[in-house]
Amino acid sequence: MILCCGEALIDMIPEQTVQGSEGYVPRSGGAIFNTAIGLGRLGCRTGLLSGISTDMFGHQLMADLRASNVDTRHVIRSGRPSTLAFVKLSDGHASYSFFDENSAGRMIAPTDLPTTIDGISALYFGGISLACTPGADTYMHFAQAHAPDAVVMVDPNIRPSFITDEPSFRDRINGMLSLADIVKVSDEDLNWIMPDTRALEEKVSQLQALGPSVVILTRGSSGAQAWLPDGHSIFVASQKAVVVDTVGAGDTFNAGVLANLSDAGRLSKTAIQEMSESDLVNAITFGARVAAINVGRAGANPPWRDEL
Repeated sequence: MILCCGEALIDMIPEQTVQGSEGYVPRSGGAIFNTAIGLGRLGCRTGLLSGISTDMFGHQLMADLRASNVDTRHVIRSGRPSTLAFVKLSDGHASYSFFDENSAGRMIAPTDLPTTIDGISALYFGGISLACTPGADTYMHFAQAHAPDAVVMVDPNIRPSFITDEPSFRDRINGMLSLADIVKVSDEDLNWIMPDTRALEEKVSQLQALGPSVVILTRGSSGAQAWLPDGHSIFVASQKAVVVDTVGAGDTFNAGVLANLSDAGRLSKTAIQEMSESDLVNAITFGARVAAINVGRAGANPPWRDEL
């Protein structure tokens, strides 16, 4: 099973009301939640490790997880409020205002975590859950405990507006990258992690030196470039799509990559270290395929396997 570790929240999506003014509709979301949903819909055995409220929005999140075949046994329930993210769309691109203080997701502690993860082959981390303490430190603790035995994929998904203590955040991100077997970054992520004028290849080489065997760099409509354990790079073009919005595009891409590697029997420590060019091309191509479907409809709405 692939265990997705991080935030589950409510995206408040703008929609026109019957009176003509703009209102907000609550949609289940969060980077890690979206990836778990994507994996479940693609037929992968997947679960979510997250803090979810017992309030009305928490019930919505739990119902949506189960409807997409996501295992919820590792969800940590509490009476704290749900995280809300109000979305502003501009030319199909999303920006966010978050309400997260004292939330069920943010306040999870190491004592809430499972001590064993039997049957789990891979762990996925990322999103704002790595930026907001104390939960961010809890996820770091969990990764450190289980990285020796499970494949770890990390998508830093840097949100500068969430970073209140940059030195501590940089230490945490570097720590997570050192535990990772696969890292997926955007151009913006990589330039934030390494804010200098070195060439791209040098930055990726330094990133791989931290720990990950495979690095995937996404550039939206310009496609994706990825580096194998030996430093050799490959390029995969994006798939054409009529874009409604980009909410959840990267999360769905990550689900596709993990699902393809799992289906191919390549989701193990040894297999990642021995990744071939064709393995990586196939995984990224599949990720781009499912992401193209997601961006063609409103909000984060990953495709089901039969839609492919």
